[in-house]
Amino acid sequence: MKVGFIGLGTMGASMAANLQTYLLKSNHGLVVYDVNRQAGDAHVAKGATFAESPKALAEQCDVIFASLPGPPEVEAVALDKDGLLAGMKKGAAFFDLSTNSPTLVRKIHALFAEKGLHMLDAPVSGGPNGARSGKLALWIGGEERVYNEHKAFLDAIGDQARYVGPIGAGSVAKLVHNCAGYCINTALAEVFSMGIKGGVEPLALWEAVRGGARGRGRTFDGMVDQFLPGKYEPAQFALKLAHKDMRLATELGRELGVPMRVANMAYAEMTEAMNRGWEKKDSRSPMQLQLERVGLELKVDPQRIKEALERDPPAKGDPKRS
Repeated sequence: MKVGFIGLGTMGASMAANLQTYLLKSNHGLVVYDVNRQAGDAHVAKGATFAESPKALAEQCDVIFASLPGPPEVEAVALDKDGLLAGMKKGAAFFDLSTNSPTLVRKIHALFAEKGLHMLDAPVSGGPNGARSGKLALWIGGEERVYNEHKAFLDAIGDQARYVGPIGAGSVAKLVHNCAGYCINTALAEVFSMGIKGGVEPLALWEAVRGGARGRGRTFDGMVDQFLPGKYEPAQFALKLAHKDMRLATELGRELGVPMRVANMAYAEMTEAMNRGWEKKDSRSPMQLQLERVGLELKVDPQRIKEALERDPPAKGDPKRS
């Protein structure tokens, strides 16, 4: 079997190198392509073949991976006259490792399907260090059978390949992950500026809060007790007490002249929840307000949550109090 890899930039070069190591052990060949031909030199030196175009690569390969900057580049590689669609063999599979638009992913998938080809979105998370070390998460959307068939290649690229759902699901998961991270960065910058201006030495502040409940727990672990099952009673930490904490924090911000846009937005949500009589519910109960706005009712089966936690346990020492 020949495997193709397109896009040998900062992330792609490392992923392709790890994939090539696996392929050499498994007696499979690697074909590479990049707009910068020199980017493929290290792979060619180890036995890879350099293709002259995505189409030329596709004509040789049974499964293809691409790591590209964004939607325009993916669309060009997939659909241009010298692109993958023009060269792939029936039954071949294309995994897009890029952070992409779910709308574009579904468009490419539909066009590929018309010709008996498989397209799956498989964005990665872990950054350049993760790409080099193989410590990457891959979130795959598309046909589960095709995912299972080629999972060994995905496992050569990262250590946490996970099937998420139908085409586009991987890209949606990646955007949720990244958007959450950038929102959290904004909130952290805001509250740390308040703490530092309030007189706490920056490193001492960081060390202090890192030892708290939020610091010890993984970012998304707190969602399993209330948000996912839709159960906010009995409270682990009552909204009334959390509302008081946020009132004190936003008051301090005003005293210090620190803009607290994110905090005041969160405080307004908590105040609305208080006005609904939810003061004895859990501090996460205001999350229900957003679900109401989009017309969602969330009630994940607790047994499914338990099974997910058994597959990937929470961080050790994570306190069960927010």
